[in-house]
Formats: sequence, C-alpha cells, structure tokens
Amino acid sequence: MPNPAVTGTAPIRVTQAALEKVIRDAGMIGMKYFNNRKNVAINKKSARDFVTEADVAIEAFLKETLTREYPEYGFWGEETGQSADQTSRWIVDPIDGTHSFAKGQYGWSISIALEIGGEIVLGAVYAPVLNDLYIAEKGKGAFKNGERTYVSDEAVLGDAMISTGFACLRNYLAENNLERFCRIAQRTTGQRRFCSAALDLCMVADGQVDAFWEQELNLYDVAAGALIALEAGGSLTDFKGNPGLFPKQILATNGKLLDQILPLM
Repeated sequence: MPNPAVTGTAPIRVTQAALEKVIRDAGMIGMKYFNNRKNVAINKKSARDFVTEADVAIEAFLKETLTREYPEYGFWGEETGQSADQTSRWIVDPIDGTHSFAKGQYGWSISIALEIGGEIVLGAVYAPVLNDLYIAEKGKGAFKNGERTYVSDEAVLGDAMISTGFACLRNYLAENNLERFCRIAQRTTGQRRFCSAALDLCMVADGQVDAFWEQELNLYDVAAGALIALEAGGSLTDFKGNPGLFPKQILATNGKLLDQILPLM
C-alpha cells in the first residue's frame, strides 16, 4: 500500500458537520457499552490484542451509515477489514484503546478518516467520556469542540511534555520502543502514556503535549489524528525525518522540536 499523502487538496462532498454527527452517534453507542462494561464480552484477536462487543457494534454502525450515505467510498475498518473498492475510502478505528475501554479508563476514542486518491482529506477523533471532539479538513485547520486549535509554542526539548505508546511490545519485537523512550525521557521534563494513539495525536494538535511518537501502528490508528496534528500546525515524519504519514514509525511534533528530537529517535 502506498504511503498516504497528507498534502494537497481533493474535492469532497462530506461536510464536517455531517462527519461530526456520525461520530457523535457512534460515541453514544460506545457509551452505552462503556456504562455497562462489566457485562460486555471481551475476546482476544491475538496475544495482548483485545476486541469487545462495543468495537464490533460501533464499526457495524459506522460501516452501514457511511457506505449508505457515501456509496462512492470504500471502507476499511479495524474489525471488518477492507471492502472491494479501496481507491477512495473511509478508514475507521471503532475504539482506539480497547483495553483502556475495558478497564474503565476515559481516554479511548473513535477515529474516522476519509482518504481520496491517496490523500487523507478529512478526519475526526472523538473521546466520548471526555466529550472531546477533534476534526480537521485538509487545508482548513483543526478544531476542538468547535474552536480552532493549534500546536504548542514550546521550543526547548528539555522543557517539553512528550507522549508515546508501546504497541510494539505486543509483537515481541527486539527493536522496540523501550530504549528510545529512555533516551527521550532523560531529555524532557514530562512523559505521558495515554490510552489512544489517535487521541495522542490530537493532544499534539491541542498543545497538551509537544511531541508524540510510536511504532508498529496501523493506518486506522493514526490517519485522522495525523491530519488533525498537521492542520494544527504540527510536523509529521518518520523516525529519520522523512515527511509524511508512516504508521510503523510515526513522529508528530509542534514543529519547533523536530530537529531536537530526531537525533534521539
């Protein structure tokens, strides 16, 4: 699969308001399960990788709704896989942070991106428990709960707050994130591990953290959040500084810290 571009423009007929309604409706479904999570069935897709009834129900709703309203686009969901047509498509993670959802933590999110001709042109990430909705359209800026949002102005890595994740450990990789985290943690003031890579990227967009990186993710984990971070003024590269969206090596910063953090990657 080619690296999805996040530059340029492409015409779309989906409005931000329409996408907001869909993702908020999906959030209502998620909250019904979350508030009754003790009775929600949890299964393992593989070692350390969980799926719940809520994941399946949210994705079923999104697939039915989006393909009915916008039949010209294909669909790629974490739980149901890819439809036949993937030229232009919805990219959906019904619950990013399933384990956190099952544990009753608040930071899980729903992520929806629209990719047209290899470009991510629209994205939304919604954290239902927090009632925080992030949305961006290519070239039109990023918004949190209806207000324009921007990356931080932090220019000194030593004063920065950074976040990361450890999906790589699920895959038992020898080249994992532990040594990288130790290097960067020693050079920064604050380190955080939240519940969802999609939400981590939105926190970069909102200036809550100054940089985020992770490895061994999937496109549906980061497609929407990556666009939101870029539209808020951030940088998006791989661990060598190549610009673009690379789910297996994703580094998002406020731009000012990119050159300082790259040597530590």
